[in-house]
Amino acid sequence: MTNSVEQVAADARSTLRKLELDVTRRLDGLLHGDHKGLVPGHGSELGETRRYEPGDDIRRIDWNVTARLSEAHIRQTIAERELESWIIVDNGPRLNLGSINREKRELALAAAASIGFLTQRDGNRLGAILTGPTGEKVIAPRGSRKHLMHVLHQVAAARSDEGAGITDLAGSMTRIGAIAKRRGMIAIISDFRVNPGWEDALSVLARRHDVIACELIDPLELTLPNVGLLPVVDPATGELIEVPTHRAKVRRAYADAAQQRRETLTARFRRDGIDHIEMRTDHAWLDDIVRFVAQRKHRLLATAGRRRV
Repeated sequence: MTNSVEQVAADARSTLRKLELDVTRRLDGLLHGDHKGLVPGHGSELGETRRYEPGDDIRRIDWNVTARLSEAHIRQTIAERELESWIIVDNGPRLNLGSINREKRELALAAAASIGFLTQRDGNRLGAILTGPTGEKVIAPRGSRKHLMHVLHQVAAARSDEGAGITDLAGSMTRIGAIAKRRGMIAIISDFRVNPGWEDALSVLARRHDVIACELIDPLELTLPNVGLLPVVDPATGELIEVPTHRAKVRRAYADAAQQRRETLTARFRRDGIDHIEMRTDHAWLDDIVRFVAQRKHRLLATAGRRRV
């Protein structure tokens, strides 16, 4: 038994070392220059105000100055090197799904590792909330590499059993909003197939913090293969149903519903000004991370350049 536990721990350490090498090697070339957190963003300390310009984030409008001068002004922020970042990691039983190369749970660890390694390199403090149907675990933010590896070990070890219920993501978002007093970056890692109410909690969180949504997706959630009568077990409730995948009408309805959900989710993130990255079990997750970081850095640097003109 002891040997088995030691082997699991050794495997976890090996996996995390490989994740660290993969992330830092691929992203080093993208991270030169002034940046903080995952990629460049606004500072968290208040600075001077200036007139509002098209393209500015309306969440940064200083309403007191705007009312006094009868013209919209925004409050600029001072870049700060040491910031506080948080990750909310969903560890519900749904994340056991993986029909192609890996489970969604593996993607959750990869996302957490990517964010952790990229923020920790600047000395930023990282905290975490691991949440599932049976409750949540809060890990206070610290800035050392030892702490980061502790967080990732906790993410790797977290696993909810089938039939345990559905994750209360809204509750975890509300909790982190109360804990994180200063403006920082918060990454939410989930498939967002959770109890309702998280949408409003996310909007509240995005008003103060720079929020990134890491959505975990498996192809079976988008389209059904034609494999006859398919027995399916809901991992959250244990309910068994049989899906007649041989019927084209059923497959079309399933795909249409999945597409509608995708459009609704994307629109919600866009409305709240949240950066959204899709990580799929049939994709090379590191390519998705690299593409996301490059696009986000390019956009933020371009925005900063326009403001200096």
